[in-house]
Amino acid sequence: MNKFILIILAFISHFIIAQQQQNRVLFFDGLQREFIIYIPNSYSPSIQTPILFNFHGGGGTSSGFLNGENDMRPIADTGNFIAVYPQAAVDPIDGSNAWLHKTPTTHNDVNFIEAIIDTLSSEFNINNDRIYACGYSEGGIFSYELGCRLNNKIAAFASVSGSMLTESYRLTNGFGSCSPNHPTAVLLIPGTNDGSFHSMYNGFQPYYLSVNEITTYWSTHNNTDPSPTVNMLPNLNTMDGSTVESRIWENGNNCVSVKELKVINGDHDWPGSFGNMDINASQEIWKFVSKFDVNGLIDCGAVETSLLEFKPIKLYPNPTTSIINIENHTGEHQLIKIFNIHGAELHSEVLTNINNTISLKQYDQQILFIKMMNKVYRIILI
Repeated sequence: MNKFILIILAFISHFIIAQQQQNRVLFFDGLQREFIIYIPNSYSPSIQTPILFNFHGGGGTSSGFLNGENDMRPIADTGNFIAVYPQAAVDPIDGSNAWLHKTPTTHNDVNFIEAIIDTLSSEFNINNDRIYACGYSEGGIFSYELGCRLNNKIAAFASVSGSMLTESYRLTNGFGSCSPNHPTAVLLIPGTNDGSFHSMYNGFQPYYLSVNEITTYWSTHNNTDPSPTVNMLPNLNTMDGSTVESRIWENGNNCVSVKELKVINGDHDWPGSFGNMDINASQEIWKFVSKFDVNGLIDCGAVETSLLEFKPIKLYPNPTTSIINIENHTGEHQLIKIFNIHGAELHSEVLTNINNTISLKQYDQQILFIKMMNKVYRIILI
């Protein structure tokens, strides 16, 4: 009877934790600071779970960002991460909610975010190698600041319609130098017609860098290929007045990359919610950052090692965009099964040829698992 009660209590405890939105208050730097967390329904205390910080724009609110342009809750349920929406403090100079208070100031929200990380790590099983950040407008600028000044904790980050401070402005106004200490994957989604002075495509000197200066800085830091791979994405919505060009600087140290989703004729927007509707910025952010941890691309080089150790079966390319090639040199037909990250079986078939190609286009996943001959291969979709 007691054992039965314990099982019921454990189940109830897990149910209460799972898929829960909480409004939190943290006393920090003499202020009552607020933030919202969303715990996915897939959360398990036995599994290390990533965090994705989401920063609203200047003058905005955490709840407005969550319930408006950037609702990460359904994506968190699928990707199994905790979504965090901090609230910026009021800047006493102009009374607005701001991440970067107007100078002179001693306000430093980088330390506030570090305090949230420490707090959540004491309550949940957090994967501290997979802490990510993203933001809109001033929240995007602040995401760059975390990539610069909290780099030891930030694995990858994204900025939508938000620029990066120049080094001279940062140093002059006491923000400190941009000093990343590990290869860091970066995604930026700028609009070429953005009229906001802090997010203009060509920059706003001496305060904000241009997009080209930003991608040059991070691709140089990451030691990527000097020139990007450029592709036009499908113009799915011909009525939004804009198109998207993908520009990726690849082959950086630890397999990291820098990616720009250039919204041609785009304004100060959050694609997928307003402005361009060919892409969904929230989905693109998680799809990109989730492939990395603080050590670079997850499983960077692991596939090449496994091919050397296990020659009868070869799978490539990995990461891949749409297909996986499987060479079966066992001399026998082989059953393969494809699973998603939650263990649900998506597909199975018997390989009857030596060279086989399987399409993965139909799977809206970032990570898949292929099982054959009692061996499991992790496949990353990009």
